[in-house]
Amino acid sequence: MTVLVLTRAQDATDRTSWEGALRGQHRDVSLADVRSVYYRRPAAYCLHPDMSEQDARWADAEARAGFGGLVAALPCLWVNHPHRNDLATYPPVALAAAARCRLSVPRTLITNDPAEAREFVSALPGRVAAYKALGTTHPSDHDDRPQALWTTQVRPGEIDDSVRRTAHQFQEWVDKAYEVRLTAVGHQLFAAEIHAGSDRSRIDFRADYDSLIYKPCQVPEHIARGVHMLTFRFGLQYVALDFLVNPQGRWYLIDVNPNGQWGFIPDLRTPITRALADLPERATP
Repeated sequence: MTVLVLTRAQDATDRTSWEGALRGQHRDVSLADVRSVYYRRPAAYCLHPDMSEQDARWADAEARAGFGGLVAALPCLWVNHPHRNDLATYPPVALAAAARCRLSVPRTLITNDPAEAREFVSALPGRVAAYKALGTTHPSDHDDRPQALWTTQVRPGEIDDSVRRTAHQFQEWVDKAYEVRLTAVGHQLFAAEIHAGSDRSRIDFRADYDSLIYKPCQVPEHIARGVHMLTFRFGLQYVALDFLVNPQGRWYLIDVNPNGQWGFIPDLRTPITRALADLPERATP
């Protein structure tokens, strides 16, 4: 069990405003000694099993405000700060920021109006769009475990009135030669081409990892400039970016994931891991 012991610092010149200790199962950590935090997809808070559902919701909210608020206030290097992660995770925010950083973004519509969606798709080349979930998972039909929603192709006649029930994202379909997963760690960029080997992976490479072929590649200078601008705008130390590259060599940014995976590309697994390990080690005490 983790116990947090805190007092409000009285010295107005104190950098952290809080002092105390984080007491864990295996070790204790003084807040004053924390100089960097690696933050990636933490598990949910463990609540007492005897709580009612209403009390559990209250306790979870209090834990998020108390413990979550405290660690978010630490003035140290974050990879990445949770609030910056949250902002960059929203596709409308991320894609708009990418366009302002002079990165190409496919034409995108976010709507719950089926008529608007059909009109948008009808105006696209080939009258086809990519339908992409705004989040990353969907509850399973059989249990509460989340399941991934893959990108799908959609045509005007396939859009029905169920679109009215929530927001949906429709994006211009880019005829790709290959994809690129570009990972930024601090000022370092690591990129690899992803070549699809099946019909499923040509639509969404996550649907068939076994068919993929990876090839490390160089990042064009104008793409590198845009990526550095984007990470600076969001204040991110780490981010995984997905690009589609068309047959003419134009890169289109389609996803910004500040918690993205990196270990699935064999040739980049070690250098990215080393860069991630070095980054917090260089943090100023």
